[in-house]
Amino acid sequence: MSPARRASAEFTGTALLTAAVVGSGIAATQLSPHDVGLQLLENAVATALALGALILTFGPVSGAHFNPVVSAVDWWCARPTRTGLTLRELAAYVAAQISGAITGAILADVMFDRPAVAWSQTPRTGGNLWLAEIVATSGLVLLVFALARSGRTSAAPAAVGAYIGAAYWFTASTSFANPAVTIGRAFTHTFAGIAPASVPGFVVAQLVGAVVAVAGIRWWYPNIAPAADAVTVPRLPAEELS
Repeated sequence: MSPARRASAEFTGTALLTAAVVGSGIAATQLSPHDVGLQLLENAVATALALGALILTFGPVSGAHFNPVVSAVDWWCARPTRTGLTLRELAAYVAAQISGAITGAILADVMFDRPAVAWSQTPRTGGNLWLAEIVATSGLVLLVFALARSGRTSAAPAAVGAYIGAAYWFTASTSFANPAVTIGRAFTHTFAGIAPASVPGFVVAQLVGAVVAVAGIRWWYPNIAPAADAVTVPRLPAEELS
């Protein structure tokens, strides 16, 4: 599979995921303007379902990471066997994911007749929110690699979608758990937005969550390297997609 084709899948998948997060947030505020709990439910359900569908769509091409921390942990854990991403591929994935997330936020705004770019004015800061991001991110990464190592990647679309949908509710931050999507959500002044000044704290917490996840993976799944090419789901050989 060509690097460009894989990166384009990560770009498009991350863009559509972010569009689902932002777009469903906008729709929720329009449909349930006086019920914040219902808004969050609508946003969470749409995001979880969209994520599962996008993993099914793009997984055979790129592995459906859609998340820089997943890609970074894939590269880190696979170094002994070189079965995961190379450093050059990691750079391409991260660039595609971040640019895709920004594009997705802009797309959602335009679809709902909002200004294409309007910086979010929603501050999200504080130790409790950063702790929530550590929990959400470490749980997500651990889930993805546990499924790969145990040969259960066929469950990844449902399992990853279910985890993110649940984490909307059991974390104080509503589970961003993704640096690219966090950056993208700064570009929209809507229900799903995050003020640009709050982005660095969230991203640092997500990176800490990734480190915590790596420690857990090494302890519970010590021989993870051979399974790195199956994160989030196995990529198909190029000839099977031709």
